Amino acid sequence: QVQLVESGGGLVQAGGSLRLSCAVPGRTLSTFSRGWFRQAPGKEREFVGAITWIGDSTRYADSVKGRFTISRDIAKNILYLQMNSLKAEDTAVYYCAATDTLLIRTMTGDYRYWGQGTQVTVSS
Repeated sequence: QVQLVESGGGLVQAGGSLRLSCAVPGRTLSTFSRGWFRQAPGKEREFVGAITWIGDSTRYADSVKGRFTISRDIAKNILYLQMNSLKAEDTAVYYCAATDTLLIRTMTGDYRYWGQGTQVTVSS
């Protein structure tokens, strides 16, 4: 069982920033593409952004484009989500996930491994 561990969530005022991290022990999943999703109360889980572990290609949801940035530390096997200019509508539980492919994926069904989620609350 592969365990992805998120951290970095919390409470922030609108306009502020947070950085989420997602760690995977050792070299597990070291080449597979990864992504971030979020789920607000009463809503379905939605795609936020994704990155290829090889090649560093990224893709973002329109709602976060220009405000959120995904990056990764290959040596540490950690995925990051830098969130700037946060809005109240960004409030959600954020999940990191990993595919079993080298390609970017945007659908929840394409992701095989998931973290437990971390709460992000943006106060207006």
